[in-house]
Order: sequence, then C-alpha cells, then structure tokens
Amino acid sequence: MAAGSTIRIVLADDHVVVRHGLKMVLDQEADFEVIAEAGDVAETLRKVRAIRPDVLVLDLNLGSESSLDSIPTLRADSPGTAIVVLTMQNEPGFARQALQAGASGYVLKESADDELVEAVRAATRGETYLNPRLGARLASEPPAPSGPPGDLTDRELEVLRLIALGNTNTEIAEQLFLSVRTVETHRAHIQRKLGRTSRAELVAYALEHRLVG
Repeated sequence: MAAGSTIRIVLADDHVVVRHGLKMVLDQEADFEVIAEAGDVAETLRKVRAIRPDVLVLDLNLGSESSLDSIPTLRADSPGTAIVVLTMQNEPGFARQALQAGASGYVLKESADDELVEAVRAATRGETYLNPRLGARLASEPPAPSGPPGDLTDRELEVLRLIALGNTNTEIAEQLFLSVRTVETHRAHIQRKLGRTSRAELVAYALEHRLVG
C-alpha cells in the first residue's frame, strides 16, 4: 500500500453495538476509513467481493455461523484484502486455525482498544499480528507432525489439496473427472480419518502438513 493512502476497512460482527464501538476505535486514525459493515457470513462475502477493501475485521462467530470456514473463500475472492479476526475465543487452537486458513491477525475483543489498530496496520504491511498471550501459548505447544497420515490414499490427498485451495465439491469433481457423489464420499473418508469435519479444519490440516503452498 502506498504511503499516505487511506486504509479501507469492512467491519463484520453480528452485534450492531459492537460494530459501532469498533468503528469509533478505528475512526480515531486519520488514515482509516470504515466503508461498510456486515452482520453475517453471506453479507460479509457479498460486500468483500463488491468492495475489495484493504482490511476485513472479522468476528469469528457471526450469529449461529462460524466465519472460519469463509476465510479461504474470502482470500480467494479478494486476494488484496487482509483479514483480521476479532473474537472472544482465547484458545490457541482457534488462533492457529484462523491464521492457517489465511487470516493476517488474531485479536481478542477484550484487548481491541489496544490491539486492533496495531493489527490492522500490520495486516496492511503484509505482516501477521497475534495477541501476545496467545502467541506465547502457541509457542509452548509441541510442533505439528510434518507429514500426512499413511492411511490417506493418493486420491484422498488430491481431494484434500483441492478443498484447501477453496474448491467446491462440484469444482473438484470437474477437475478430477469424478462424480460429485464420489467427491462427497472421498471427503467423508478424509474427515473420518483425520477427525476433522469443517472446511477450516481441513484447510488447517493441509497447511500444517504442507500439502498446499
């Protein structure tokens, strides 16, 4: 981003009062501009695709939905948009999944007044921001395994890679010349073998094991 340019931000949180408070924090910065707000995943996807902001501040839980699954899609649809997750979830596992799915920052709502501006600025510089306490807890955890499990077949690995790259079941079927039902079966087998059910968890696994770049 060019020096002196305005940082265009979209806020996604399902509580209007929270969005208002976040907007007040961000509007204190002369070069920040909150250009749109969203209250659910579908609205967030629509506005990011239409506006292509510099930064999306994304609540991890939008109503009854988890926004983790939408992060790879958001990154694919608007590669120039950095995503800063803002959440009450203070477990390192959630932070790891969010960052591995493509988020550039992970900020706790309890620390938003102190950390959100810093996280947004870091994201626009192409840097990663992680709440310091969570970062310390992540650093103390044992490293993830370096390779895929031996019981995933070559075809299942292909399907997993394509899932991690943001493809739908239909798109995977077209690329691998399979039926959608067969892809769904492969996906079910992958989820059972890995013990991971959501797209975000599968993406995180693929990144942990370097199945995608």
